[in-house]
Amino acid sequence: MHYSYTPSALPNTRIQVADVLRGMAIGGIVLIHFIEHLNFYSFPEHLTALDRAVWDSVFFLLAGKMYAIFAMLFGLSFFIQHDNQAQRGKDFRLRFAWRMVLLMGWGLLDLFFFNGDILFLYAVCGLLVLPLIRLSNKTLAIIAGILLLQPVELVYIVLGLLNPELKPLDLGSGALFREMMPALANGSIWEAAYVSIVKGLPMNFLWAIENGRMTQTLFLFLLGILVGRSRLLYDEGDHARCWKRVLLGCVVAFAVLCPIYLFVPKMVQNACVSHSLEVMLNMWKNMAMMLFVVAGTTLLFRSLRWRERLLALAPYGKMSLTNYLGQSVVGAFLFYGWGLGLHQYCGHAISLLMGLLFVILQVFFCRWWLAHHKRGPLEELWYRATWWRKS
Repeated sequence: MHYSYTPSALPNTRIQVADVLRGMAIGGIVLIHFIEHLNFYSFPEHLTALDRAVWDSVFFLLAGKMYAIFAMLFGLSFFIQHDNQAQRGKDFRLRFAWRMVLLMGWGLLDLFFFNGDILFLYAVCGLLVLPLIRLSNKTLAIIAGILLLQPVELVYIVLGLLNPELKPLDLGSGALFREMMPALANGSIWEAAYVSIVKGLPMNFLWAIENGRMTQTLFLFLLGILVGRSRLLYDEGDHARCWKRVLLGCVVAFAVLCPIYLFVPKMVQNACVSHSLEVMLNMWKNMAMMLFVVAGTTLLFRSLRWRERLLALAPYGKMSLTNYLGQSVVGAFLFYGWGLGLHQYCGHAISLLMGLLFVILQVFFCRWWLAHHKRGPLEELWYRATWWRKS
């Protein structure tokens, strides 16, 4: 590949709307994790109609969308860090690789409590994207487009058509998940941590491949880089018109994709093709909803009245690593067997209220902490370790 990179001519100042979006994303992720009981999926025997309505509503509104915003902003942060150093004549790539190694460490710590960690997956995907950071916008867009098409699912659709007996992609994530359950229900914290690391880590990667999440994460990282290069989150130029077009495009895309997702896979008799279509269409539907949220929030942020309200989430977004690991520790203590074991008593509605209360407490903590410190506690440790032996 030919690498040709020219640093931005304009400074990469702090993007407040990105902090707001990150805060929205991490808050939504916490709510999903709480109603899932931190990827435990153990609930009271009798769930109410309200519980089922809460589950369906939360998953429709948040699942796959908040994670996608978080992943896109990860790519944006990578661009900003790389470009800031390039403007000073320095190459950030080796230090970013070290930063991803550190993120793997945070992921292992997260796995100690929560078997559904995404930090380790992000670190691996970050290393995969690293060689692409200096490619041209056109080349990045082409690669991103290929990833958006869900190539694994496309291959399985073709293979399924050629061989109607072919089974849907199953790498064994479900079996690993089931093997973890006894330790989460009845084991000590050490037993739960052991299975979460030994079985949860590979499970997360296998599940990501089986369900299109791996290719989507890589796409979102590249999308974040392209958004950063285009400066679309800055209030400048004709970006408002661009976001309005994105908003309209997302409404149309969702209106088309949602009914197709709901009905077409069920009409296909071939199990492999049906499953791959369902995975692919679900990812595209969620992408339309996610970009609708991003575009709508970015446009609202241009209004001074809305900006003041939205900025309440900015401190929460600035401390996303601290908040993510915090929800793992607290959530595992609340729901797993080694802690309070509330998984057997709390339905989805109660779990959602607990999640909302926890997010509110985190928001107040973040506002207090950042009034006295530049970064969150874990963000500061990650920053210092990243720039250890700074030249």
